[in-house]
Amino acid sequence: MNNSYIHKKTKALQFPSLLFVMLLLISSCETDDAQTVATFTDLVIADEFDTEGAPNSSIWTYDIGRGPNGDGWGNQELQYYTDRTENVKVENGFLLITAKEESFEGATYTSARLKTQGLFEQKYGRFEARIRLPYGKGLWPAFWLLGNDCDQNIWPQCGEIDVMEYLGDSPTKVFGSVHGPGYSAGEAETKEYSLPNDRFDTGFHVFGIEWGPEYINYYVDGNLYNQITPDDVSGEWVFDHPFYIIMNVAVGGSFPGSPNEETTFPQTMLVDYVRVYKNNRLN
Repeated sequence: MNNSYIHKKTKALQFPSLLFVMLLLISSCETDDAQTVATFTDLVIADEFDTEGAPNSSIWTYDIGRGPNGDGWGNQELQYYTDRTENVKVENGFLLITAKEESFEGATYTSARLKTQGLFEQKYGRFEARIRLPYGKGLWPAFWLLGNDCDQNIWPQCGEIDVMEYLGDSPTKVFGSVHGPGYSAGEAETKEYSLPNDRFDTGFHVFGIEWGPEYINYYVDGNLYNQITPDDVSGEWVFDHPFYIIMNVAVGGSFPGSPNEETTFPQTMLVDYVRVYKNNRLN
């Protein structure tokens, strides 16, 4: 693995407040009828990944395996998720989620999927992470939220908020989406963000949302590029209850397709920090 990422990190916020930037940019944002949003300034949880070894067990747990039905988590993904240090660890101030090509428990790839389910869940707020993404056909990293009632209200009724999804063979683009009843999978409400004159696999970028009653705003490096409201979705708005965080690197599946002969392994998603803020009037 290329160790060029190892450096002394500056833990101060890398970008201005998302809300402040949003107010500056809102007049030029491509979305129409932008909402008046709350100010999310109260830091609720932050993982700066400063302790070597396994991720903080008071924040993170894991999904293990090929999915509840053994079908690649409903997406025909090819990896087996583990909690092994080969696939997930904290090192030099970063969380590393590594996809490997290897035979393991009947799968041909391994990776990791971390989640805060049962440990941290929140309704509304600002959720952000600073990440460097991997590269290669068939890689599908994501930073996303899932409704905490999915055991009772089966997906997509519980709701899904994709803060960032990325296809490894399109290194200049990410997607921000929501899934709910009537607008899920290929019918999700989504928008693409293209990085000008740069790539997401060569440096770190901050991906975030600001989520309040009847709106979710999407940002890359403080740039507001998407807003989703109840008027934008073709079904029920289900984003009014707590959600938990998921971070993973999938391999293959219905969205990215399979790796090809040019995809090299291992491939690692590096996470500098994860931070969540709230507004006490809303939370």
